[in-house]
Amino acid sequence: QVQLVESGGGLVQPGGSLRLSCAASEFTLDYYAIAWFRQIPGKAREGVSCINSNYGGTYYADSVKGRFTISRDNAKNTVYLQMNSLKPEDTAVYYCAAYYMGRICSFKGELYDYWGQGTQVTVSS
Repeated sequence: QVQLVESGGGLVQPGGSLRLSCAASEFTLDYYAIAWFRQIPGKAREGVSCINSNYGGTYYADSVKGRFTISRDNAKNTVYLQMNSLKPEDTAVYYCAAYYMGRICSFKGELYDYWGQGTQVTVSS
């Protein structure tokens, strides 16, 4: 079954770190741009970070720039989102998504072919 599976979410104190993983099943991520989105109930989905399909180019929302880092390990068929200096406003459900042949990634969700089920990140003392 083709799917993306996120993991690594949880409860962390402000200033702490988490690393989210997005693993692909039954397809290879090599030819896909990957993005992380997040959503708070009642609010619009927000693009957080994305990485191009060709190893180049990473992009970040202004709200996370300097704190989050996206990376991919094609050998493990996994994309990661390292989140440091977490703030309460980072609390959300985080989703990864894959965009076939996405040479330039995007925060336009309609471009993405596959989505994960989401993982909850809660930043609270």
